Amino acid sequence: MGDDRSVCRKWDDMETDVLVKIFKLLNMVEMGPVSQVCRLWRFTCSDPLIWKTIDFSRLKSNFIQTRVSPYIWVDDRSDKRLFRVLKLAMALSRGNVSCMIFHYNLYMKDEHLSYITERSPHLKRLVMPAWNRITKNGICQAIRRWPHLESLTMPTIGHPPYIIQEIGQHCMNFTELKIMGTFECHFASSIVSHLPNLKVLSLRCSRLMKDALLMLLHYAEKLEVLNISHCLILETVGRKQVVREIDASILEAGSRMKVLVCQNRGCLTCQRMMNDEGLMRWYRYEEGFWRYDEVASLDLGEDSGKLFDAECEELTAW
Repeated sequence: MGDDRSVCRKWDDMETDVLVKIFKLLNMVEMGPVSQVCRLWRFTCSDPLIWKTIDFSRLKSNFIQTRVSPYIWVDDRSDKRLFRVLKLAMALSRGNVSCMIFHYNLYMKDEHLSYITERSPHLKRLVMPAWNRITKNGICQAIRRWPHLESLTMPTIGHPPYIIQEIGQHCMNFTELKIMGTFECHFASSIVSHLPNLKVLSLRCSRLMKDALLMLLHYAEKLEVLNISHCLILETVGRKQVVREIDASILEAGSRMKVLVCQNRGCLTCQRMMNDEGLMRWYRYEEGFWRYDEVASLDLGEDSGKLFDAECEELTAW
């Protein structure tokens, strides 16, 4: 400082590309105060490279299961915390988000979903949370506002054809679907009818009806990759559902595409599927187990973008 030749640089003199690399290492909670330092930092905090993916998968609701619809009760503090996080993320991202990931045990409401859709018009990939508190109208309105949607991961949903129809009508670039739950004939027929351009489908760890699988293999003409690893395949015989192995009829029908199956008889994931009777109880197992997939483009791995750290309980509403 005593050297007259030294030059004092201001915070807003820093190179933007350097700031972007630094800010990409911060979680969402840390980004809030950083964005308030100066105009340059505020501008840089909204760089599309930082907000390409927002990963909310560490954020879960405080909930209690109930016997009446929507079969879940959520602590009001969870809803308020979620809104604070969403407001911070949407304000900083400025509509630049192309991929958004939610934990399957985050029980958001229509209000949360609507807030997101209005502020992320360029979304291409969505990993959905649980459906319990989201209404049919709520999800349909969201799909209509995401014309660029290409990929969707959806936990168990009771009556899926309506959402598949909405995707077929409004998302012309849609090519990837991952289902976590039960796959039956009405689900298969809706895919064949409304998603003729679907290229990748993952049914990993799902309860899969054999006739639905055969329908898909025979009539989904543009399907290139089908993941049925660790599935529990059932066939209706009389009034009973009998577990079936992958047989010649399935292999023959899927010969024109890449079908991923698990051939390890000692597979722990397959054992879990059998123990859970085809409805995987993800909460019983290691955290992050639900994120993986044998299809590389659907696998979330460990580090997939800007994170919200659920361990940070205090959030500032920016």
